[in-house]
Amino acid sequence: MNLVAGKVRELGARGKYLSSIAQSHGKACAARQGRRRSKHIKHSSSSSSRRSKLECSAIAEPEPTGSSSSSSSAADSNDAASLGRHPFEEQLGDPKHEEDKLFKPTPGFDSIQDAIHDMAKGKFVVVLDDEDRENEGDLIIAAEKMTHDDVAFMVNHTSGLICVGMEGKDLDRLDIPQMVDEKKSTDSMGTAFTVSVDLKKGTSTGISAADRCATVRALASQGALPGDFRRPGHIFPLRYRDGGVLKRAGHTEAAVDLSRLAGCFPAGVLCEIVNQDGTMSRGEQLLNFAKEHNLKTITISDLIKYRRYYESLVERISSARLPTKYGVFHAYSYRSKIDDIEHIALVYGDVQNEEDVLVRVHSECLTGDILGSVRCDCGPQLDLAMKKVVESGCGVIVYLRGQEGRGIGLGHKLKAYNLQDAGRDTVEANVDLGLPIDSREYGMGAHMLIDVGVSSLRLMTNNPAKYTGLSGYGLTITERVPLLTPINKENKRYIMTKVNKMGHWFGGDTSISPDVGP
Repeated sequence: MNLVAGKVRELGARGKYLSSIAQSHGKACAARQGRRRSKHIKHSSSSSSRRSKLECSAIAEPEPTGSSSSSSSAADSNDAASLGRHPFEEQLGDPKHEEDKLFKPTPGFDSIQDAIHDMAKGKFVVVLDDEDRENEGDLIIAAEKMTHDDVAFMVNHTSGLICVGMEGKDLDRLDIPQMVDEKKSTDSMGTAFTVSVDLKKGTSTGISAADRCATVRALASQGALPGDFRRPGHIFPLRYRDGGVLKRAGHTEAAVDLSRLAGCFPAGVLCEIVNQDGTMSRGEQLLNFAKEHNLKTITISDLIKYRRYYESLVERISSARLPTKYGVFHAYSYRSKIDDIEHIALVYGDVQNEEDVLVRVHSECLTGDILGSVRCDCGPQLDLAMKKVVESGCGVIVYLRGQEGRGIGLGHKLKAYNLQDAGRDTVEANVDLGLPIDSREYGMGAHMLIDVGVSSLRLMTNNPAKYTGLSGYGLTITERVPLLTPINKENKRYIMTKVNKMGHWFGGDTSISPDVGP
């Protein structure tokens, strides 16, 4: 009875997870189809009829990836107007293709969708991490799908130290503690090993393929109990970091994430692939191994991109009326599920029942927005954006925190200022510090816009990266609205560097305003 009840609970948990993903993706689908949202629809829980691509991926066969060009020549001969596309879209490329760009796998690797399909079928997937991390590839399979033949295959082609990535709540339920206290662990990759286990019932020493398979399957059963296992044993559970690959780009998290995405119990078996001489397989060796055994090969970085798109990255915390010197907004606070940073969306008017909503996605700039620095144009742009939203009668200001200095942080930004005073421009200063020119991502803002009910928008920006950063999330951008503010002697070089080196648009007067700056 315990096993039957456990299976029922397990299926219920899977359904709940897939339903939550379907609701999240359903919003994006609705936006792509141009459907307007009303308040009672947006906050309704009756979204069970929606099926997300993630839910379908567990049961659908992968479609051919080849493309057809039968009608492309005719389409290419038409201009933007005859295609019904806005000139702004023509300038930047068709936003309908942005989603395809997001899911184009790293060259030489398979798509995440195909890997999910194989996981659902009980097949192995080869998963590689970054070259600057472990630079290794693991064989990964859903724990509940494992057979003794799979164990034998894994033992023959890997290091043989078979691990099972599991969520903390399941390890706690089974009373499987950490092998070493997290604070005392000296593992360079932070791998969270627990005490090893063997299943008691129906096994002998626990080391055979059949015994290890039985232990793995028991770990992936909601009906399993703490007393079902011997400690220590021959299977090594690993504690999954909440948030998965979005929090830690490791094989443990990839194994659990892939199992869950495939509609299986959230536990994945993993082990490092080795060459015949016992050395670690890397790069081309892993690709050849996967080809030889007809296995899909993916990267953890591609899995991160996939999850960032399909799953909401934020949760709404609270909301309140916010009177400002420009007008009365409604403020919505959000917390990032990735790094716990809080962001805010200021909504003016009934955006849920409007199309082509005026939107500004603004990156935090303490020096410009709060302290009044004139070295940049951030503060004036925020002021102008809020005024424009109120004047239009409807709009949203998304304020993304944690993006100081185009993502390098406050301290590094001040160091960059010193380099700029010595003659370097804003791009060269970042490079001299060994930092990215612009590391900002806008997926968080896209999910916030979807949550408040925006589907199509007019984007206030001079930065083309914001267009591509938002359009791939089911948002239709119909127009770019320039946000031009007066130039002063302190920020002219900064602004012109963004135009000349970063592709920013600036069609305004580039003369220095006598009314701005010290």
